[in-house]
Amino acid sequence: MIIAALDLIDGEVVRLYQGDYQQKTAFEFDPIQRLKDYDSKGARWLHIVDLDGAKNPNKRQLALISKMVSQVNARVQVGGGVRTQQDVQQLLDAGVARVVIGSVAVSQPELVQAWFKEYGAERICLALDVNIDIDGRKEVAVSGWQQGSGRAIEDVLNHYLPLGLKHVLVTDISKDGTLAGANCDLYRDLCSEYPTIQWQASGGIATLADIEAVKASGANAIIVGKALLINNFSLSEAIQCWPNA
Repeated sequence: MIIAALDLIDGEVVRLYQGDYQQKTAFEFDPIQRLKDYDSKGARWLHIVDLDGAKNPNKRQLALISKMVSQVNARVQVGGGVRTQQDVQQLLDAGVARVVIGSVAVSQPELVQAWFKEYGAERICLALDVNIDIDGRKEVAVSGWQQGSGRAIEDVLNHYLPLGLKHVLVTDISKDGTLAGANCDLYRDLCSEYPTIQWQASGGIATLADIEAVKASGANAIIVGKALLINNFSLSEAIQCWPNA
């Protein structure tokens, strides 16, 4: 399915180029109204990234996120700097349906495994951002893509599969924010190797043809952000291309 996405800094809708805060594009959309618009156009899931929280947990935009979630019928998943069980609990208490866990899932697997046991696999989505080297090794990056973890994505997944891992969002860092098309080979490989996981594709989507290509790769969902914000196509057109399951 199509998952419409909004990234937020200081209450403002933005997009970063390959995760770089210095390469930020701001949009004059009211975030609540924009989310409500996606909801009214048929989105079943929405995706919010709290970039303030990702940079500094003390600046998490929890009040805004809670208000946004309360205004829509669609279910919402939220990520951005989730580091503690308190972060997870606060988001769930705010009405978030699924919490997106990034770097800490790589750096502290025992901690995140405990969250799986506490909340269940349906409430957690791992967000794994990968750099693919010349030999095809998929190294997971951490700390807002500023560091390599030294660990392949397969190694990370193996920590969580015994706990019923169900949802994983994968971004090819080289594609994010570029509108250069998605890395469909990446999703095809992962879907083939791990068929029990519901894969969310992210990064590079510019056209409806890109959506068709990701759908054909076997991914279960696709995150679409910048292309909607700059009107490359509408959410209604995207959903016609890939109807909600």
